Amino acid sequence: MTNEMTTRVHAFGDDALGDLDSVGVAAAVAAGDISAREAAEAAIARAELVNPSLNAIQRPDFERALTASDTPSTGLLAGVPTFVKDNTDVAGLPSDQGSLAVKARPAASHAPFIEQLLSAGFTVLGKSTMPEFGFNASTEYETLPPTRNPWHTGYSAGASSGGAAALVASGVVPIAHANDGGGSIRIPAAACGLVGLKPTRGRVVAAAEAAKLPVDIVSNGVVTRTVRDTATFLAATQAYRPAVGLPALGLVEGGADRRLRIGLILDSVTGIPTDEDTRKAVLAVSDLLTALGHDVVEVELPVDRRFMEDFKHYWGMLAFSTQHFGRRVMSPDFDKTLTDPLTRGLARRFVRQAWRTPAAIRGLKRSEQRYRAAFEDVDLVLSPTLGYATPELGHLSPAVDFPVMFDRLVQYAAFTPLNNASGGPAISLPLGRSSVDMPIGVHFSADHGDEQTLLEIAYELEAAQPFARIQG
Repeated sequence: MTNEMTTRVHAFGDDALGDLDSVGVAAAVAAGDISAREAAEAAIARAELVNPSLNAIQRPDFERALTASDTPSTGLLAGVPTFVKDNTDVAGLPSDQGSLAVKARPAASHAPFIEQLLSAGFTVLGKSTMPEFGFNASTEYETLPPTRNPWHTGYSAGASSGGAAALVASGVVPIAHANDGGGSIRIPAAACGLVGLKPTRGRVVAAAEAAKLPVDIVSNGVVTRTVRDTATFLAATQAYRPAVGLPALGLVEGGADRRLRIGLILDSVTGIPTDEDTRKAVLAVSDLLTALGHDVVEVELPVDRRFMEDFKHYWGMLAFSTQHFGRRVMSPDFDKTLTDPLTRGLARRFVRQAWRTPAAIRGLKRSEQRYRAAFEDVDLVLSPTLGYATPELGHLSPAVDFPVMFDRLVQYAAFTPLNNASGGPAISLPLGRSSVDMPIGVHFSADHGDEQTLLEIAYELEAAQPFARIQG
């Protein structure tokens, strides 16, 4: 369904999925009210309805999905249709990494995390879109059509899990795989009005590339429309393989009675003030928390501007490695002449400052200690998810002159990278609205292993201020 006045696009309707979240779909399948095939068929029909407007599917795999749905599965979310982001291997499908430079061949086997994801019982319908190598915070391309935000198709869907967020927000599927190397679960969740939790480093099976990174900044997870979907998914991952060295985490099913001390941060490490719409959204949540009996106090940033310089350098190092060793790490047919201007610009920036690499890596590793020290006096930290409200398409296009685009990108994704470098968990919740009626995400961070407190506060806020519905 498309509203021509607002260019809002969604697929919710009177079919097997209705407006159910993934827990609701799994319950309907378990009760025999619908079959897994009917759920998959409804999702496919929805995808075919709205994807021409959204461009959120990189590679459909509908026939295999329908065949797979005829075999009963087990798990907390058995029978729920989903998509996997295009940088994570699913047997039989290529992982194109969002890039024309990659001529990927079908994967011979699932990535280790996909085995964990599939243990929940999902039916995989295909691959979702992402920007080239996940380097951008908007799912846009130099020469190809962008992925569009279903709340308003003239706006960015965020990134790098932009396709996943667009598919969930528009109602094609209730839950989709996402991963986060600098905010890539939380950024599209904020842009598309979803729940996006980045787990603690080590909570879920590590990304395939993690072992090669001097600092593991990547966490896998999902984007969802409800807190209980995120909580149920996380519980399913722990049933498959409990995290080693972290507090045990079962199924979190609601808020807690205890009142929290919550630190408040409004401006980022860049020194650029947060925009007015975002600031208002965070302060409104602060007021709501106070009304609910929590103690909200302003706190200092746990890092200084050197942290952001270190992270930008590391970002460039990853781009340089991709650009110059792509045949080894991506595909034997990798063609570096086809990478986009953002990848090339990041790689050039790294080369000019390559001497900074050892110090940057040390700085990122030290961020864990400083991050964890921030929770000695507070239970959670509240902040914006992003430095400014979701921009229109084109603002973060890789076709924009690199220095201009990179400056915009750093200001936009200013709050999220600390959790990636430090390994701490964080969640973005759709609790704000911009002056043009677009979603604004509000961000909570916790100490390592404390996803339970994040989920409990998320449940409490969802009940106190129900999340906006795209079909409303």
